[in-house]
Amino acid sequence: QDCTQKYIVKNYFYYYLFKFSAALGEEIFYITFLPFTYWNIDHSVSRRMIIVWSIVMYIGQVSKDILKWPRPLSPPVVKLEMRTNAEYGMPSTHAMAATAISFSFFIATMNQYKYPFELGLAVAFVFSTLVCLSRLYTGMHTVLDVIGGALISAGLLVLLYPAWDTIDHLLLTSPFCPLLSIAVPLVLCYNYPKLDYYSPTRGDTTTILGAAAGATVGFWLNNQYSASAYTSQSVQPGFALITSAMVFVLARFLVGILVVLLTRWAMKSLVLGVLGYRYKFPMGDVAARRRREVEVPYKFVTYSCVGFTATVVVPLLHGLLGLL
Repeated sequence: QDCTQKYIVKNYFYYYLFKFSAALGEEIFYITFLPFTYWNIDHSVSRRMIIVWSIVMYIGQVSKDILKWPRPLSPPVVKLEMRTNAEYGMPSTHAMAATAISFSFFIATMNQYKYPFELGLAVAFVFSTLVCLSRLYTGMHTVLDVIGGALISAGLLVLLYPAWDTIDHLLLTSPFCPLLSIAVPLVLCYNYPKLDYYSPTRGDTTTILGAAAGATVGFWLNNQYSASAYTSQSVQPGFALITSAMVFVLARFLVGILVVLLTRWAMKSLVLGVLGYRYKFPMGDVAARRRREVEVPYKFVTYSCVGFTATVVVPLLHGLLGLL
């Protein structure tokens, strides 16, 4: 039986470095970086990252609950996180997500933007390595969990890469895209492997698939109606160019993330209220929120709205505010 241990931090540099690195595999990173890429870098890069991320994470989460390999015992390991302690350990989905996002971003941008190949490769490697090491430092995974997660993610990336353009084309043009983007993830979430006890893996998986589903519908809708793309502002070169670009990037991000977070808050309250009325439980009932008939629609509807808002509503608002 795992237990909470007291600990003394002797090296605050490593402590904060790896606590920060661990956050790069959490919702706070996904909900900021992925939309930021869509609003400020490139739509095609964002689409590829989101598709790879959702596929890799679904396979990783399901693999955990099929393999059922336990996390490191505490003691002797000191665990610095408790939220995901109920999950199984193999493979590390932090390692999988970090590898998938960093290297898919690198692969998707290396032929579109001018930067040294070695630099891009090094940044992707350092990013994924820091996240992997953070899982060891925080006591949440063994070395085998982390290596396994990174290798599985790399293998899936290799398998998906040849089909990137085909998948992207179908997502943008197929008339069946909206229906399948919602139906397939919902079926997967409702048929998630059952466990003997509650684990947050099903809820986290539903969150990821819901966000990807909403974003995918948004991608399709934008393409069908030829939504305005983000363009660079015409300003004088030099310092003025850099300053203007940074102002627009920051403005897009702040406006966008505010709308996304408001959507997340509003939909959580609304959906939970409707489900509470339907299944007769108070909103504060944690046990009721863990039931499949509540957790899946609660997470899926909330985060599909978040994904849709980030890809459709926010760009429209940017256009109204002159931020395109």
